[in-house]
Amino acid sequence: MEKYWKSIFYSELCSRECGDYLISASGRIKVLSQLFSYNYPNPNTHHSPTSLRMSLFLACSLLFSLGTSAQTAPASSDHMPGFAYDLKVKTPLGTEWQNPTQVALNKERPHAWFFSFANEQEALKVLPEASSFYQSLNGEWSFHWVGNPEERPVDFYKTNYNVSGWDKVQVPMNWNIVGIQKDGTQKYGMPIYSNQRVIFQHEVAVGDWKKGVMREPNKDWLTYKNRNEVGSYRRIFTIPQNWDGREVYLNFDGVDSFFYLYINGKYVGFSKNSRNLASFDVSPYLVKGENVIAVEVYRHNDGSFLESQDMFRLPGIFRNVGLVAKPKVQVRDVVAIPDFDANLVNASLDIKASLSNLSKKNLKGLRVRYRLFEKELYGENTTPVAGVNVVTAPVEVRKGGEATAAVKLQAGALVKKWSAEAPWRYVLVGELLDAKDQVLETFSTIVGFRKIEIKNTAAQDDEFGKAGRYYYLNGKPIKMKGVNRHETNPERGHAITREQMEKEVMLMKRGNINHVRNSHYSNDPYWYYLADKYGIYLEDECNIESHQYYYGKESLSHVPEFRDHHVARNLEMVHATVNHPSVCIWSLGNEAGPGDNFVDAYKAIKAFDTSRPVQYERNNDIVDMGSNQYPSIGLTEYIAQGTDKGIKYPFHISEYAHSMGNAVGNLVDYWNIIESNNFIMGGAIWDWVDQAMYNYTPDGTRYWAYGGDFGDKPNDGMFCMNGVMRPDLTPKGQYFEVKKVYQNVDVRGVKPEEGVIEIFNKNYFTDLSGYDIRWSLYADGQPVAELTNQPLSSTRLTLGARERKNYQLNFKGYQFDPSKEYFLKVQFLQAEKKPWAEKGYVQMEEQIAVKPAAAQPAMASVAKGRVAAPVVEGNLLRVKGQGYELTFDKNTGGLYAATYNGATVIEPGHGPRLDAFRARTDNDNWMDAKWPKLGLHNLKHKTTAFAQNITKEGNLQLIFTVESQAPYGGVDHYSNRDREKDEVYKIVDDKSKPFGPNDFKFTTHQIYTIYADGSVELESAISSNMPKAKLPRLGYAFEMPKEYRHFTYYGRGPVNNYADRKTGQFIERHEGVVGEQDIMLPKPQSMGNREEVRWCALTNDAGQGVAFVADSTMSASALPWSHLQLMGAAHPYQLPTSDGTYVHLDTKVAGLGGNSCGQGGPLSQDCVFGNAYRFGFIMRPVTNDNLNTAVKVKPAGQQPISVTRSTVGEVSLNSPETNRTVLYTINGGKAQVYKAPFNLRDGGTIKAWFKDNAKLSVEQTFAKIEDVPLSVVFVSSQEAGSYDADLMVDEDTDTFWHTMYSVTVAQFPHWVDFDASAVKTMKGFVYVPRQEGNNGLIKDYEVYVSEDGKNWGQPVAKGSFPNSRADQRVMFAQPVKARYIRFKALNSLNGQDYAAAAEFRLLAE
Repeated sequence: MEKYWKSIFYSELCSRECGDYLISASGRIKVLSQLFSYNYPNPNTHHSPTSLRMSLFLACSLLFSLGTSAQTAPASSDHMPGFAYDLKVKTPLGTEWQNPTQVALNKERPHAWFFSFANEQEALKVLPEASSFYQSLNGEWSFHWVGNPEERPVDFYKTNYNVSGWDKVQVPMNWNIVGIQKDGTQKYGMPIYSNQRVIFQHEVAVGDWKKGVMREPNKDWLTYKNRNEVGSYRRIFTIPQNWDGREVYLNFDGVDSFFYLYINGKYVGFSKNSRNLASFDVSPYLVKGENVIAVEVYRHNDGSFLESQDMFRLPGIFRNVGLVAKPKVQVRDVVAIPDFDANLVNASLDIKASLSNLSKKNLKGLRVRYRLFEKELYGENTTPVAGVNVVTAPVEVRKGGEATAAVKLQAGALVKKWSAEAPWRYVLVGELLDAKDQVLETFSTIVGFRKIEIKNTAAQDDEFGKAGRYYYLNGKPIKMKGVNRHETNPERGHAITREQMEKEVMLMKRGNINHVRNSHYSNDPYWYYLADKYGIYLEDECNIESHQYYYGKESLSHVPEFRDHHVARNLEMVHATVNHPSVCIWSLGNEAGPGDNFVDAYKAIKAFDTSRPVQYERNNDIVDMGSNQYPSIGLTEYIAQGTDKGIKYPFHISEYAHSMGNAVGNLVDYWNIIESNNFIMGGAIWDWVDQAMYNYTPDGTRYWAYGGDFGDKPNDGMFCMNGVMRPDLTPKGQYFEVKKVYQNVDVRGVKPEEGVIEIFNKNYFTDLSGYDIRWSLYADGQPVAELTNQPLSSTRLTLGARERKNYQLNFKGYQFDPSKEYFLKVQFLQAEKKPWAEKGYVQMEEQIAVKPAAAQPAMASVAKGRVAAPVVEGNLLRVKGQGYELTFDKNTGGLYAATYNGATVIEPGHGPRLDAFRARTDNDNWMDAKWPKLGLHNLKHKTTAFAQNITKEGNLQLIFTVESQAPYGGVDHYSNRDREKDEVYKIVDDKSKPFGPNDFKFTTHQIYTIYADGSVELESAISSNMPKAKLPRLGYAFEMPKEYRHFTYYGRGPVNNYADRKTGQFIERHEGVVGEQDIMLPKPQSMGNREEVRWCALTNDAGQGVAFVADSTMSASALPWSHLQLMGAAHPYQLPTSDGTYVHLDTKVAGLGGNSCGQGGPLSQDCVFGNAYRFGFIMRPVTNDNLNTAVKVKPAGQQPISVTRSTVGEVSLNSPETNRTVLYTINGGKAQVYKAPFNLRDGGTIKAWFKDNAKLSVEQTFAKIEDVPLSVVFVSSQEAGSYDADLMVDEDTDTFWHTMYSVTVAQFPHWVDFDASAVKTMKGFVYVPRQEGNNGLIKDYEVYVSEDGKNWGQPVAKGSFPNSRADQRVMFAQPVKARYIRFKALNSLNGQDYAAAAEFRLLAE
């Protein structure tokens, strides 16, 4: 086979018209040696024609590229690696898009984003459309699409080719998106969302890239049919007459991904980098009158291996196309770097202009003259900077040559500094003059005066008193409060408009975001203009992400053939945006390996620009500063200590707080750490906006589509929807948390009841005089009329940057009502209109607790009278009174139905029942297997004990013990990887494994107290038989008729919030409409929760309904769908028509955490464990007229005795009424007075009651405990902080121990020593393998025991585990007495040096 291809190559080489390709003998030898190293495809295997000849063409083009690179490259010191120049190339080989050593042909070297203008007045406007020498080619083009290169119209570029039958499209565009029809069909291929994988198939193997982009993928992948889509574009343009004699350049701001360019039927060149300017000098090809431009765009090329960003992969000409005219003698590039003296007072500007002489004369006496103009803050009005002298740089340049004119402009103290807080911009206008002082060219660029430094700081010079290496901007260690940002629009794909960019910046400024990481590519040039103008600190990132090969030896960062790609792309980025003051960090790329290609890229950047640091999160060793992605809260705390010499500082968290779905838990915890030191300079949330695209159902319903919805494979499902904003740039709940956490003030109560507060200005440069600071006092969640919207002071607050001060508020003698709860709200309103906000917009705010409420009247005192005895109807108990009828179910132990004033508020069978389930959020993947396995979605409730009692006040007590258990568990097999259309989270019950008495269950002792006015108080003591289990929530769920849709509550809001995402929501009285008050996400999931709710009410349009008053505070939500309905819908349009109002009242709801990527699940304090809880609430009939008084009550009902057992078998009996005596029996034996916990390891039935009221008894049965609780005393290896050995004894099979892999890989054997706390008779053990993933599954093992933890002797058991995820139960040959047990892994099932275990349990007497 190899001989076959070599012979074909030789004949191909000999038959080619080599013409001007000057190749040395050594060059031929070099390329031929590369040729013979390639893997050749089998000629007997079916391939497309292009694929069959790939190796041949690749070798040929490698050979020819040596000649093109050396032939006519510009005489310049900034030659771009891989850029070739030869105007004599008349036709492409057709293989350039599969040769990584060829980066571009005849593409202009990169330069700063600046333009030529006819005069100074045009130049002051800076933007290209202001220039007489710019012509946009956006608009209507003729377009033709094919799925494979061999199907393309080969001769389309010829001027006589008829394109009249082609489609008309608007450029910029992505053809996949433009082709989506209103019935969901696709005209031009399909959008594909992929996170890591390239969409034309690959293997993680060294040299895999050599197989190219035309390989055969899986048959269900789009690229099996459409191997490499080609879009052919044509249009006509005319050159203005006043451009005669000028060089004309054709600029493409963005083409995804490879294209050939033709003008008037002649081949011009090609480009591969999709996200940086591709500019071509088309002057030699132009004619007077109409000109024809033809562009042939390929979806894939070898550069696509470097462009595997986590996004929809969308081909096409997606950014602006335009023509630029410049004189023959021109300023090709201008670089203006600001600087300050050591005192940061006197500013200067180092200016270097690169001149090109394309004329036929040597020119002397040229000068470049500069003037400086100031832009108004946030505006476009421009005035000369008085006192800054005009500076001139003389230069001469030979014909066909280049020269540099350098000069320093001294601005002294006459200019204002640029920062995100006050982004003062200046326009540098340059004029190129000849020896006769004739202006040859006028040009301009935006500059900003700011200085960036990384410097070592002594402890006495640091705000926090810590010595360290810190990042400084204008002498201050700023904080970057950021987001990652993709360019995306659900209607236009990646072809975003200027109007959208402006909207995005306004939303960021409104949300206190001051930093954007341009992930993971250079952005549209206008984005940088806006960031300069409005103040956004940018991390400009190179268009490289090759994480499909991961970061080992397979990474392209090690491949010499891709070296030029890496270096050139970085230089293209840096050259383009070097003058923008907003660019404060360079980034070499993202997730692309650590190799030498990046070392070379770093060196190339530093050779060009040293005014900014370089960052690269995959290899901190080779750059100027440290960074990583998704550190846990614990790791962030560790980094912030600044003591680990292995961490490079300053440190920037390039991605964190993964905002997938309902997300961004713990943001305030991150920032409490970040703002406590200067080691960490900030971070960027992943990411800014959901990347969903519009799609349509066959009937024309439009919806937000994500991976798989277009039939696209490969795909990564919902993983593209990680935004703080929804796809249409409307906010998700997390936006409001970001706004609050990122705000630049801190307000705290010093003596809040006396009106003394402290304000801390977190800004680094500006005072607070731009804000109208107002405060309001709230009583029971509503503003106190006479103390609302009060000014903090009579004048603007001039509190300086980083200053704090106490302020006295004037409460005007207000007398606090002891029955009410008081809060203070301090707001910072924009004092004047800003581009992003009207005057009066609340930019920042804080709430301060002032005074808690005194005890409210007890229910027994406000609802006096006797309640009639219940009427028994089978298993139902009916309780009737004036204006109410309540029905209870003795079988399930709950309220069955309720009617108030003739209106049904709870329909039969829909009353409150214990519930611990929520629709899985995208961040709930830390427990996505466990929760269905526990059967939380399918709890059935069974009364195990019942009693009733009439209190001396005449109230009815119904006393239940209820066991809540699912009949079986389930599994959720959903995966984002290669999701099918409409595939969604779905729990499938496993009926083959019915639950028994030892499977997960709750036992609840609950007492209903019914009052004479129909109010119902529920008091419960809830526990489970797995106290370490982590649950999504715990409380009561019920349904009300859907007409009860008005939701009023006193708690945190108005936006939904959770235990770890509530900082931005204040405790006030809020009102909303069920189904309208919450933010629907592209994928429905758990939503609508409100924290710290004192009470809530649901009423109908007439204002009648029910209020629910918590015994302290609760979590509450009211939705038009159940959580199973939410979970089962892939898109909002698939949700069923609402059949009721679904209410949740919970003692606790789990936080959101950030486990959808890296951060981890909720912190321990935000988890809901399966241990013991007390929870109660009162249900009362209300109207709008009596709501305020109806909720001002406290519980008076009896609280049940709580019966719980610890993991070691200790039983506790608890009651909040500590002055009452509790009696109990074990298995019906003699009654005893409870004084302290007692052992019940062998199991049994406990009955407990109050000595003074035997009717208030509870009863609970416990099974025998066979395994012994263990603690870890030693581990040979563990991945600390993530997969500790302690996870083997946490009773959670979804967490696991894993040996170290991040720093080093320890070799077998691996072992863990456990302590049983006392000598036990050990009978055996249970090993539970990790439940997901293949690394670390243990094969051979040994088990040892010891009495002292030092002497272990011979193994008491050894053997091999099967390849199974099931529990592995091993009994010893005979029982042994010991206290310590060692579990040793000898090897793994897959042969790697990893060991892992989910659980290890000791079986003992």
